[in-house]
Parts: sequence; structure tokens; C-alpha cells
Amino acid sequence: MNALVQTNTKTVATQAVAVSATEAKQYLTFMLGGEMFSLGILCIKEIIWYANLTEVPMMPACIRGVINLRGAVVPVLDLSNRFGKPSTPVVKSSCIVIVEVPTAVEGEHQSMGIVVDSVQAVLEIPTTEIEPAPSFGAKIRSEFIEGIAKVDGKFVILLDVGKVLSMQEIGQMGQAGQVAALVPQEMA
Repeated sequence: MNALVQTNTKTVATQAVAVSATEAKQYLTFMLGGEMFSLGILCIKEIIWYANLTEVPMMPACIRGVINLRGAVVPVLDLSNRFGKPSTPVVKSSCIVIVEVPTAVEGEHQSMGIVVDSVQAVLEIPTTEIEPAPSFGAKIRSEFIEGIAKVDGKFVILLDVGKVLSMQEIGQMGQAGQVAALVPQEMA
């Protein structure tokens, strides 16, 4: 009887693996500097037009400022700047994508906005169509990339929201910027 149960459990496990291998995930695609990127739809709260941004002094260069989103202060990150490129110019189609980012405290999330050139579409991408991040050749840090998918003959870079929008790393950038700002004053 035990042998029969074990065989059935293995069969069920094999079927579950086969289903998950062909499972499709949904991604929001957007343009940034002429390239298409995407984020998993589960981390996205909403998309708003770019407006009413308040700049905050002494912030890392990649933080554009903050917005008031229904009474909550939400930091807005310039994703292009985060990738080491020039800041994203604000154009008619510019949007702020509001995402939930995991914090250092287990189970807690922080809302954060990211500036994008334009939002494209929500795509269902089968996991079998997603390749691992390349170790070289990408124009952004490889740890920011969850994978790369080919959709309609074009590559879509799937971003790892936890790494790209790491509150800890961005905070460290801000502290480094403050120290750098103080050094020339002390030398004078």
C-alpha cells in the first residue's frame, strides 16, 4: 500500500512540475530610453501620469522626488538614472508606475514610483520563453535582470523589482552622496 501511495505522489509531483514549466506570468512592459523593459504585474499597484513631483534635497541622484498619492508620500525613482544613464526626459507619454517594494522588515512593503517613457502593454510570457540574465553584454547590472524574453521578435528585459528598487541600496547611495557633499566643505 505504501508503494502505491509513493508512486501516486511522484506522479502528482511530476504533473505539477510539468504544469509550472509551461505556466505563463504576466508582465507590464514599458519603454525607457528606447528599450523595452518589464516588471511582474503582481508588484504593480497603479500607473499615473507624470505630474506634481516635489524635489527633495540631499537625495541620491536617482530619486527624482516625492508625490502625494492619496495622502501617502511616495518616493519617485528615475529608473534610467538608476541604470547609470542620463535622467529620463519628461515627455507627454511619461508615466509613474507605482510598485510595492519589499523592505528589510519581513512581510512589509513600501510603495515607490518609477518614471518611465511610456507604458506599453501587459503581456503573458510563458516561463519556457524566459532566458536567464546574461552575465555580460547588458547595458544594466546583471543582478537587476530577472530574465530576458523574446516577444514578437524583440527582446524584453524582465527586471527584478527587489534588486532594482532595493531600499537598502538606494539608502546607502544617499548616505554616500551626503558624505561626498560634506567632504569639500571640510577641506575649505
